[in-house]
Amino acid sequence: MEAILLVGGLGTRMRPLTDNLPKPLLPVAGVPLIEHQIVRAREAGVDHVVLATSFRAAAFTDVVGDGARLGVRVSYAEEDEPLGTGGAIRNAAAKLESAPGDPVLVFNGDIIDGHDIAGQVAWHVSEGADVTLYLTRVDDPRAYGCVPTDEAGRVTAFHEKMPQPVTDQINAGCYVFGRSVIDEIPAGRVVSVERETFPEMLNAGRTLLGHVESVYWRDLGTPDAYVRGSADVVRGLVDAPARPGPAGEFLVSPDADVSPRAVLLGGTSVAPAAIVHEDAEVDGAVVLGGAVIGVGAVVRNSAIGRGAQIGDSAVLDRVVVGDDVKVGAGAIPEVGARLT
Repeated sequence: MEAILLVGGLGTRMRPLTDNLPKPLLPVAGVPLIEHQIVRAREAGVDHVVLATSFRAAAFTDVVGDGARLGVRVSYAEEDEPLGTGGAIRNAAAKLESAPGDPVLVFNGDIIDGHDIAGQVAWHVSEGADVTLYLTRVDDPRAYGCVPTDEAGRVTAFHEKMPQPVTDQINAGCYVFGRSVIDEIPAGRVVSVERETFPEMLNAGRTLLGHVESVYWRDLGTPDAYVRGSADVVRGLVDAPARPGPAGEFLVSPDADVSPRAVLLGGTSVAPAAIVHEDAEVDGAVVLGGAVIGVGAVVRNSAIGRGAQIGDSAVLDRVVVGDDVKVGAGAIPEVGARLT
């Protein structure tokens, strides 16, 4: 089976973490997010992945290469200009090798979840659907567009955000397309599958199914969600076969230098070449490569960029620190600050 992974976004909501690195390449529990997704797809039967790239496309080649290290073949489809979700899928179709009737998995490049991908594909095939969407249930669907389904699991509508949603089911960013359906998407222009392709297919009477599961799901589109998602993977709250170690309260790269007098907890991950000095407390944080946490510093629920330096006795809570930024000794940045 083949898959298209949409990784062309600018990641503007994640800045400054994405100033120098595309969002899908940010480490989640010590491994680039994209690797978690590719490995889960591989375990569901995918052997060829097409990366739909745009922003900093060459960076993906440097990290993922031909895919052999991850047990799949990887091809690349670069957009000269961003084409939206549908346009990116259509552009990537040139790299597919499947037959018209074959299923093709398509998934967004900023999601961590634990749903049954193989089950979604199997149901799509057994029902002869045109598209099968993975839908998840959320406690407060007002922040999302919602997707109701009938008793047979067929999608009945696509609703934009509304104050009183008709369902708690939302589009979770993983689809199974019939190969021939992808070829129907207009080529060479911006297309949104969510706002254009899917509603038009529904109006034309095509078969769109909603595969609904209430399992772990998180969109890592903001720094807060990114930090929480990484911590959840470290602690084993979601199936993550690419996690480079057993689940626990922290995950430290063998190439990091962490003092035995430092305290790590809450799903903290520490990347290669990072240093955590004595008496520091790092709780539920992501410490990227080459960052330094000073003596007695406290870092909670924060992301520390590559090469950043946190001074002795500084206290950070829900702070995002950009690459190579220096935070002075004893500093207490405002909660939720983004330091560039």
